[in-house]
Amino acid sequence: MRTLPPLTLAAALMLGSALPAWAGSYATLDPQHSRIGFTYTQMGVAMNGSFGQLKGQVQFDPAKPEAAKASLTVPLASIQAGSAEANDEVKGKAWFNTAAYPAAQFDTTQVKALGGNRYQVSGKLTLKGRSHEVSAPFTLTPQGKAATFEGGFILKRTDFAIGEGSWADGGIVAHDVRITFSLRVLAAEAR
Repeated sequence: MRTLPPLTLAAALMLGSALPAWAGSYATLDPQHSRIGFTYTQMGVAMNGSFGQLKGQVQFDPAKPEAAKASLTVPLASIQAGSAEANDEVKGKAWFNTAAYPAAQFDTTQVKALGGNRYQVSGKLTLKGRSHEVSAPFTLTPQGKAATFEGGFILKRTDFAIGEGSWADGGIVAHDVRITFSLRVLAAEAR
């Protein structure tokens, strides 16, 4: 039986530990460990919130980002806007109108590599019956047989008729809303 010289064995072990634990593709969204958040300004004060539910499908291979696909659904009634009163208010007709439009939908149209573990995703966001193309940079962080996709973009709430009537004034609630996402996606089964 032939053994490697100690220096060669040490180099092989060091190189092996430098490689990621999983170098394949990712395909199963882990909604329990994923988050969609938002930040906006109301009367000059920064406010934060999030959505408690997320559903969807993701197919992503870092070796072929241009073939990536994602379809994400956010049930809008799962909003956490800071208080029960605020949650009820934003579910109403002037804001999300969750009775008529219960979910937001995002479907990718393009993903491109930016270098390193950075990418740009573009897609169609449908919210309150209106659709617009949005684009967001994101970072991929592999973690064993899963990865976290983190990024964000600015949503113009008036593009989607969010905050109608007296709430349409950008001086009360800013028109720009920062959307952030942290999606944990599990590795595809090895074939």
